[in-house]
Amino acid sequence: MTMKILYGAAPEDVKGYDTEQLRNAFLITGLFAADAVNFTYTHVDRLLLGGAMPVTKSVTFGSGAEIGTPYLLSAREMGIANLGDTGTVSVDGQSFTLDNRDVLYLGRGARTIALASLSGNSPARFYMNSVPAGADIPHRLIRKGDSKPVELGDISRSNKRRLAMYIHPEVAPSCLLLMGITDLAEGSVWNTLPPHLHERRMEAYCYFDMAAHDRIIHLMGRPEETRHLVVANGDAVLSPAWSIHMGAGTGPYAFVWGMTGENQEYNDVAPVAVAELK
Repeated sequence: MTMKILYGAAPEDVKGYDTEQLRNAFLITGLFAADAVNFTYTHVDRLLLGGAMPVTKSVTFGSGAEIGTPYLLSAREMGIANLGDTGTVSVDGQSFTLDNRDVLYLGRGARTIALASLSGNSPARFYMNSVPAGADIPHRLIRKGDSKPVELGDISRSNKRRLAMYIHPEVAPSCLLLMGITDLAEGSVWNTLPPHLHERRMEAYCYFDMAAHDRIIHLMGRPEETRHLVVANGDAVLSPAWSIHMGAGTGPYAFVWGMTGENQEYNDVAPVAVAELK
């Protein structure tokens, strides 16, 4: 298991960042390496973000040595989304089978987590978000069909999309973590319109189901001084509370969104008119 540390940045700092500095601070690449578990710990709301792709063997994690606790989830909860083919997650001897687009919620106190693919020729791709938790909530597997879909956008404005809530008070409870998956309709390219801020929560995006040659142009920053990141398949983006988050793709794509902060009110946002962006 590897653990990268990111300290976050203030909007005043970002004004002077070049492309490499911006990418180093907010873009996470290389999440899905064969037979490895890669985590990034960010001081932005202490989100832990990770990826794993077991190919020839199962991969195991659970030690909290990197974060100063007996186990990684001693005081944390976690969501695990399978973005690949069928795989299994074993948690302290309890086994769950995750098909594509299934999400597993792990409550505080889990000790040893093992990830495996049903077939190495078509491996699972496990994407993980973990945040501090102050409550004990049982583990729960949320199938794709159990998620709550919400239709958003308009095909005439190229932003029609379906948002599926998984770890959410209306579907599966958690302490502070929210997690779901958004798919763009055929012919739509824009996500997260209108752009907005949520001062009381941060968010992370993981873009997936993209062709190797396609890219997402992810817009971030203060509304009056935006920046952009060019994002490839399997890359993740950190979005602090002070930043807008929206983007457009050069081809079909989907993304996992994860949030944490002061509340779980999905609509606790401050919309920003596109005409006000600079």
